Amino acid sequence: MLVVSSIMVGQEKEEKVKEKKKVTNKGKFFVYWGWNWSSYTDSDIRFKGDNYDFTLSNVKAQDRQTKFSFNDYFNPGRVTIPQNNYRIGYFFKENYTVSIGVDHMKYVMIADQDVIINGNINVGNTKYDGTYNNETINLAADFLRFEHTDGLNYVNVEVKRFDDVSHWFGLNLENLQINFTEGVGVGILYPRTNTSLLGNERYDEFHLSGYGMSIGAGLNISFLKHFFIQADLKGGYINMSDIRTTTNPADRASQSFYFFENNILIGGKFRL
Repeated sequence: MLVVSSIMVGQEKEEKVKEKKKVTNKGKFFVYWGWNWSSYTDSDIRFKGDNYDFTLSNVKAQDRQTKFSFNDYFNPGRVTIPQNNYRIGYFFKENYTVSIGVDHMKYVMIADQDVIINGNINVGNTKYDGTYNNETINLAADFLRFEHTDGLNYVNVEVKRFDDVSHWFGLNLENLQINFTEGVGVGILYPRTNTSLLGNERYDEFHLSGYGMSIGAGLNISFLKHFFIQADLKGGYINMSDIRTTTNPADRASQSFYFFENNILIGGKFRL
């Protein structure tokens, strides 16, 4: 009986020790920096100004992630050149966070593609003047170059849930946890749109252009209690109804599309 009692007391002490060592998140802040690779659905883009109003249908676009180099990805003076993500957040409950951050994607209309055009152009100094009804047009350099390359800035608030799934992998370690994350986000689009349209001077200024919504999930590996790496998949909807295209405030564009991101992130957790 004494042996059994000793074993039970020992187990209780062990469990208490384990409980004391358990890593907790509630009340912690976190920050991260990372990179994204993005893709976009085709979209209809409407261009409207004093002397034109036309729509291009099913325009294709792609991202433009910077080719990897240590200088571009880790030099503090150049880290904003690649497509990137950065965020600061707070664990308001043990398994829930609220955060604000920026998904700095790049959206590049594919040059010289053929698309359907509807509408009219009456600028007076271009070979593209005319009325169009389901006609095919080539998006040549003297007609249109259209990019959100500095960038397609999705400034958003997210609420996420974190669940420790270390036991799925047979792990029970103090300094290593594997977490599954999932959540939703909503925010604004603040792009710097690089546009050359119908021979006008290139325009490239920041402008509040619309809104976005997103959902995402990922795997978070936390180690040494304060650091983590995370792989995320995120998808969402972007609606930009007010895009500036030239120096003339009357010249605007609008479009909406779905996007998909693959993200690799590195960060840390801390208490103030």
